[in-house]
Amino acid sequence: IKCLSSLPPMPHCSQYFAPSFLLLLGLGNSRNMWQSSGCNNSYKVGFIRGYSRRFWQGDTFHRSNEKMPGRVVTLQEDYDACTWGVAYEVHGEQIAASLQYLNMQEAVLGGYDTKLVKFHPQDKEADEPILALVYIATPQNPTYLGPASEEDIAAQIIVSSGHSGHNIEYLLRLADFMRYFCPQVEDEHLFSIEEALVPSCPVYARLRSL
Repeated sequence: IKCLSSLPPMPHCSQYFAPSFLLLLGLGNSRNMWQSSGCNNSYKVGFIRGYSRRFWQGDTFHRSNEKMPGRVVTLQEDYDACTWGVAYEVHGEQIAASLQYLNMQEAVLGGYDTKLVKFHPQDKEADEPILALVYIATPQNPTYLGPASEEDIAAQIIVSSGHSGHNIEYLLRLADFMRYFCPQVEDEHLFSIEEALVPSCPVYARLRSL
């Protein structure tokens, strides 16, 4: 494993001891937040093992509000699972600024914990996994919602909107990412929720038929 020097005390990421580079792993809609932070870094598409991605985390800020929580993804330990996402690479002075921004967005506002995971790049030139930092919401998170049927999750998503946009956008951008970057992967949970949107969202149904 390619190790980062001077790993951070968690979750206070501002106390980093300046590693030479850092991979920040996004498994939901992190790309939009990354762009809005002013960073434009290289990224790697790949996967982690031992976790499944689920819309089991509640959201009361980015994609909804306190009165009507939305649904965003988190990771659940799952020995046989493989979850795909994007790892963004940051260097030098960008590390502290990036971690400060993401710590506010994910840890402070979202209540997510930080964890180091082994990231396997899709790039064939990569011959070994790389350590990456990921944000995970556990059942101890104050807004954790837990399992529900795909239909119930879709019904919750369709009526939720927050500071970062509509909850539907969050779901559809993730589904689009998987189809474009990982066409070989069948994310049953994600695509089942997307499919459940169709009866309640005629506009989206028409767009899909074009």
